[in-house]
Amino acid sequence: MTDDRMALIELIEKGADGDLVRELLAFAAERMMELEVEACTGASAGQRSPDRLTQRNGYRERGWETRAGRIDLAIPKLRKGSYLPSFLEPRRTAEKALTAVIQEAYVHGVSTRAVDDLVKAMGGSGVSKSQVSRLCAEIDGRVNAFLSRPIEGAWPYLWIDATDVKVREAGRIVSVAVIVAVGVNTDGRREVLGVTTGSSEAEPFWKAFLRSLADRGLRGVKLVVAD
Repeated sequence: MTDDRMALIELIEKGADGDLVRELLAFAAERMMELEVEACTGASAGQRSPDRLTQRNGYRERGWETRAGRIDLAIPKLRKGSYLPSFLEPRRTAEKALTAVIQEAYVHGVSTRAVDDLVKAMGGSGVSKSQVSRLCAEIDGRVNAFLSRPIEGAWPYLWIDATDVKVREAGRIVSVAVIVAVGVNTDGRREVLGVTTGSSEAEPFWKAFLRSLADRGLRGVKLVVAD
């Protein structure tokens, strides 16, 4: 199942420059650091609390090399003690876990269980269920905003490809078809224009997907490439 999940991310990254995947990796890493630092200090940023153990003291920059490219992290510093994000520790599978969560967000919306597993894979501790749910909703919101955004400008070249991934539905593992559409505009820039899922690659599924691209503003297509 892991191989199937990675196939979707690889399809997206090969089809475009991977900016969205990198952006979501950075976003999730930032949120994880905030949760960890909150646990270290005993209070959220700017909050007055008798339980506070120490104060924040600015940030230090550090690069994080991921499969989607380099991410520049702003790691919080503390007035007393030190802080290193748990997901930067050796042998952590954090980046792979993050990528799997983003894939789930593409397919059916990420689940709180998936984010909970992600927090554990990243070494997080003391993170409440409400914090996990909030992070889950934030990831979903960003992905949905990307997938439903208006398509502006002319995209003369369109690549469309599909892959099958296995997902859990009603307690069963089933296969779903995932279509990814990648466009190239008049400046030669590539971008993922759409992603959708269906039970099979039947004609109505393809037709509905192509119509959704047109409804969002896709214009000026001169060549469509598909297998």
